[in-house]
Amino acid sequence: MQKILIVEDEKAISGVLHSILSDELTDYEFVIAEDGLEGYKQVEKEDFALVISDIKMPKLSGTELLKQSLALKPESTFIMISGHADIDSAVSCLKDGAYDFISKPIDINRLITSVKNALVKETLKKENKNLQTENKTLKKKVSKKYQMIGESAGLKKIQDMIEKVAVSDARVLITGPNGAGKELVAHAIHNQSDRAKGPMIEVNCAAIPSELIESELFGHVKGSFTGAIKDKQGKFEQATGGTIFLDEIGDMSLIAQAKVLRVLQESKVSPVGSDKEIKVDVRVLAATNKDMQKEIEAGRFREDLYHRLSVIEIYVPPLDERKEDIRSLVEHFAGMIADEHGTAVKKFDDKAIDALKALSWTGNIRELRNVVERLIILGGNTVSAEDVASFVRK
Repeated sequence: MQKILIVEDEKAISGVLHSILSDELTDYEFVIAEDGLEGYKQVEKEDFALVISDIKMPKLSGTELLKQSLALKPESTFIMISGHADIDSAVSCLKDGAYDFISKPIDINRLITSVKNALVKETLKKENKNLQTENKTLKKKVSKKYQMIGESAGLKKIQDMIEKVAVSDARVLITGPNGAGKELVAHAIHNQSDRAKGPMIEVNCAAIPSELIESELFGHVKGSFTGAIKDKQGKFEQATGGTIFLDEIGDMSLIAQAKVLRVLQESKVSPVGSDKEIKVDVRVLAATNKDMQKEIEAGRFREDLYHRLSVIEIYVPPLDERKEDIRSLVEHFAGMIADEHGTAVKKFDDKAIDALKALSWTGNIRELRNVVERLIILGGNTVSAEDVASFVRK
């Protein structure tokens, strides 16, 4: 239960304040201090939702209590009361950080209103602080999720390219097999760019039915097709000021490809069912696991769109071509999994790492992550080569 501190040297007044406020605020516990020094000691001991303090008191005045308490705990909320009220006292208290100043004889309705408003403000302040803390935690988790782990020459080459292309608005086509880390490259480009404060909108072109891809990318207006019960903003418009990442671009229909090409040429989108053109300011990143030259030759992908998307092309090699990164990746995943499960980080001995390096990783880093989790769950206190042989089937 949250507490309210009343600091008042006149017992009759503190008793009245306690009686009135405890009837109004049944969810709070009240603590009474008989002078400023006792009040400060209470503030030192615990956090109060609110402190109501007289100004003229022995041992330590209310103004000094206010200053010293806010120096110790800047988030504290104070309401000051005094029978020696004057404009200078009120202004001084408010400048020193008090929420409100109430003169004696106390207007009970005014006091109750001020106390309730102060508590609402305190609650909102705490909620905002909690949200900020959660936001920082989530950002750290997201940042950790998209870390590029390893020291291999292949990875360093990619990181060097990312550093060079991030500062521009050049379109980038990221190629490589499934599970190799193409999404991580896209996030790294966005996070290191001038657009990092803007949105990063991801679209999995392979996961959206061909008849809905235009609506997803460009939006639609109400009634434009069956099921369009209201206007919908498309992904390109949502990404304005930031980056759109078109994952599995090789699976996009030819009709949608033509419309994407137009967006890249004119920086405008037209929602399905509308003649209206909407200006968009978007950096486009795309990724595919397909051989785009073969797709173009087979007539499944437009050559002009390919050249628009691949101003810069970054190839992400499979894990089998960067096995020297396996140790770093295993340690990284072991730490992440321990965080997720709320357990201690499990170690992998050198022979276990060597055994993992000896395997072929057709599912790439995604497969390695799953194997690490399996070994942490099923393996010994320290994961051994025997555990790898027992629980990894290749």
